[in-house]
Amino acid sequence: MAQVRRMKHPLRHVSRFLKIGFILARYDALFVFELVPQLEPFVRLARPITNKAAAGRPGERLAKALQELGPAFIKLGQSLATRADLVGETMARDLALLQDRLPSFPAAEARATVERQLGKPIEALFAVFEDEPVAAASIAQVHRAVTMEGDLVAVKILRPGIERRIEHDLDFFVWLANWAERLHAPLRRLRLIETVGLFARATRAEMDLRLEASAASEFALNNADDEAFGVPAVDWERTAKRVVTFEWVDGVRPDETMALDAAGLDRTAILENASRVFFNQVFRDGFFHADMHPGNMRIDPSTGRIIALDFGIMGRIDMEMRRDLALVLLGFLTRDYAKVADVFFRAGYVPVDQDKSAFTQALRAVGEPILGLPLEKISFARLLGQLLATAATFEMTTEPQLLLLQKTMVVAEGVGRALNPRINMWQVAQPLVEEWMRRHLGPAATVKRNVAEWATLFERIPRLVARLEADVQQTRVLVRDLNPRHHFYWFVIVLVAFTIGLAIGWR
Repeated sequence: MAQVRRMKHPLRHVSRFLKIGFILARYDALFVFELVPQLEPFVRLARPITNKAAAGRPGERLAKALQELGPAFIKLGQSLATRADLVGETMARDLALLQDRLPSFPAAEARATVERQLGKPIEALFAVFEDEPVAAASIAQVHRAVTMEGDLVAVKILRPGIERRIEHDLDFFVWLANWAERLHAPLRRLRLIETVGLFARATRAEMDLRLEASAASEFALNNADDEAFGVPAVDWERTAKRVVTFEWVDGVRPDETMALDAAGLDRTAILENASRVFFNQVFRDGFFHADMHPGNMRIDPSTGRIIALDFGIMGRIDMEMRRDLALVLLGFLTRDYAKVADVFFRAGYVPVDQDKSAFTQALRAVGEPILGLPLEKISFARLLGQLLATAATFEMTTEPQLLLLQKTMVVAEGVGRALNPRINMWQVAQPLVEEWMRRHLGPAATVKRNVAEWATLFERIPRLVARLEADVQQTRVLVRDLNPRHHFYWFVIVLVAFTIGLAIGWR
């Protein structure tokens, strides 16, 4: 379970809550408080100051309010874009457009950070360091530079004081999640506290750029044999906690379709490559880029090679979850909703006291409208989102890593449609899915997995026997000192204890 830090400064959080309420009222976005019915009196109190003239759809107004509230709220809004079960599909789409862009901070501060972190004058590190940043986001900004060896690089630098501001916001989110679950018990199934913990952990990881460099290094190693996909190299000599340096990457964004066409690139081939890469990240490696929007990808105009950027948000799913996900996808594709229900009950996502047949019927209601569409219009991200939206009825808990994957699927499908709206990326990846399932879910894989489990069990037997021998020896000493009349009773007790211990050790 994701860990969250102890809540501090409750009075400050209450003051912050009221300030946020005023900002939401300014953008006519108080509807977010309606997720907790107990907050309705607060909403009624704030309605007189609500700006009813605020322009845009609800999701657009909320996005503007979050932009004003600052970096952590921008990232929170991007996370909410994956929670159609909470905010609805229309608002989720609007929040997905929330841009993580802020005005740049002064070049003098950027240079000072580089020098403090790397322990050298900037002139000793770079032959050229461009003062105008090429990108400025909520946590960091990027400058182009040339190393003393003549290599063109991208230097990413954290915003001054960002750690303290983010920590205040994260502490507030923990406080808010705790109170939301206390005030409205149905929200507990959404595992808000654990989800906030995952969000906090990912955000803190973004503020240690050494971790981003490490993620890029692992990602590059996983894809080292893939000539059609690349990861920029890390310049470890010019990397520290608040500074990371990558090789510079030129290229075309995947949503710049006119530029791709002008370069003579085959967009369908790029889509096929992107589908394969995404599949490998999730199923082969269990380590995926969780922020793969068009701004974090470049296409080499001369080769069509995909190059990933920005490794601050990465996701992991273990083999068990990968198998469950594969079974769910296979079940939906074959319209075997009973198989999908079995997965959710076996994995513990749905409590065993729920009606499995009713859940199976609900799955059919989710799947049929989507799977009945032409293949190129099928959206598994939408399928997963609607599945999560049915969770309340069956007290289904939400898995935070699954939410991160859903966000990635939403973005990946968007990139695929930009490249070629007539082709579905899942159609392209279908042979890979089938082969992976044969390898990991077929009879041979089951036998192999059972053999591995038995081997692990046999490895534990010597330790189990040694432990039991020690227990028996200790018991003999105790029994020797007992009144002979009690030996029989103690023999029975030891026999029962031995049997229980053997059963526990065997499991």
